[in-house]
Amino acid sequence: MKSKIFFLRSVSSLFLLTALVAIATSCKKDLDINTDPNVPGYNDASVALVLPAGELATTAKLGGDLAILGGIWSQYYTQSAVANQYKSYDAFDVKTTDVVDNSSYDILFSDGLKNYQYVIDSSKSQQNWSYYLMATVMKAYTTGILVDLYDKIPYSQALQGTANLNPAFDDGYTIYQSLISSIDTALGKDFTAPTNTPITTPGYVASDLVFGGDISKWKQFANTLKLKFYLRMVNAHPSVASAGIISLFAAADSATFLSVDASVTNFTDVPNKDNPMYEQNIRSLNTPDNLRASVTLASWLAQYGDTRCLKYFGDSTANAINQGDFNGTTPSYATADVFVEKPTDPVIFISAAESAFLQSEADLRYLGAGHAKELYDTGVARAFEAAGQANEIDSFILPGKPYDSLYTAAPLEAIITQKWLSFPIGCHEIEGFFERNRTGFPVSSPVYSTDPSYIPGEFVIGPNSVLSSGLYPKRLVYPYDETSRNTSAPALVPITTAVWWGL
Repeated sequence: MKSKIFFLRSVSSLFLLTALVAIATSCKKDLDINTDPNVPGYNDASVALVLPAGELATTAKLGGDLAILGGIWSQYYTQSAVANQYKSYDAFDVKTTDVVDNSSYDILFSDGLKNYQYVIDSSKSQQNWSYYLMATVMKAYTTGILVDLYDKIPYSQALQGTANLNPAFDDGYTIYQSLISSIDTALGKDFTAPTNTPITTPGYVASDLVFGGDISKWKQFANTLKLKFYLRMVNAHPSVASAGIISLFAAADSATFLSVDASVTNFTDVPNKDNPMYEQNIRSLNTPDNLRASVTLASWLAQYGDTRCLKYFGDSTANAINQGDFNGTTPSYATADVFVEKPTDPVIFISAAESAFLQSEADLRYLGAGHAKELYDTGVARAFEAAGQANEIDSFILPGKPYDSLYTAAPLEAIITQKWLSFPIGCHEIEGFFERNRTGFPVSSPVYSTDPSYIPGEFVIGPNSVLSSGLYPKRLVYPYDETSRNTSAPALVPITTAVWWGL
């Protein structure tokens, strides 16, 4: 029997991902007369073909299922009262058999991590260090998402195929330490070596869909990802976080971290080649009506006159639904503003704004806070620019303006809140969910958003929640696809239990 790895014929065709690393079998080689020259076999694989397949796997799930779930759990938008698609998300009722759970896990492992590991192994043997760095960073980024969702995952024994069908689950902190070490190893390679090959392959578009092979930007992505990983540790391992960040900045300058988005952008307004969230939520469902403005976000934007409301909801002031009130009969719910999505929207891994906010938090916590406000202002400015509101920046961050005053009153809360406000751009909403679980910001409201004492922007629990009073989700439960097949899988952990770095 002979195995094959199948690849995309065009790397812009996003939703053929299930064929990327599928293992097919054929009988004897001499009977395999239907070989398609456009679909390379295992022996024809190359790092230039496999890297974009992995990048698209991460893009598809981060920018599709997880963006929608993260957007609802981060209370940017809520299930429409005149539609039904995501009621279980808004009710905090995601089960071990649900598609969002199983599909995200399966694709990120089989089509993401497996492809990245192939590139890492092949490029290492070839001393092709550019591809080695790119695959290492993407594997670390994608693994981090899985850890942040599930806490413990197969790692040290994973990706061995039939050699180990029951890989052990490693704890999240140990995995994070290994990821940082792997990034450091990749950054230490010689990127001027003659063994590095060009980033393009005849007949294919540029094989790196994130930066087009710009290794200087990949180094910035690597360092920014390390910074994010260290900040994840501030609750559980504060001394490790402090030492890591101080060391990172000691060897750094302003050019070390991202000042542009790490993202995939080559989407077009064509079925199966468009933004994955748009494809999944609008084109496939044949309706734009499911995701409507949440009072949680809309009330914050209205309180401060934040002009990003136009980008998010197509209106200067959003008509919104109270989070999770999808069975409500309030007349205005029927005309609540829809979350704005476009087929050509990017999928962002780490944005330029997020990079600045990460640096600001690090400086505030561990580096004397000498540059924290400046970096905070940079983050706010980049977020407004991404929303097409560059002309409004001074109205919010100059001395005495709203977001300047909020920083003065509570610097850390201001940094995290502004980061939360930036994530709806680029299908990056799941990061808002992670950051709230790490920091507690935005804070939880003691009352529902219909109460006159409700404070704009505070999180609420909807009337249809299936969880015990006062509880929010803090993870996904282990998917049935894994627990039913892997005898090493741990017992199910409640959705309300924090992952290793959470509050």
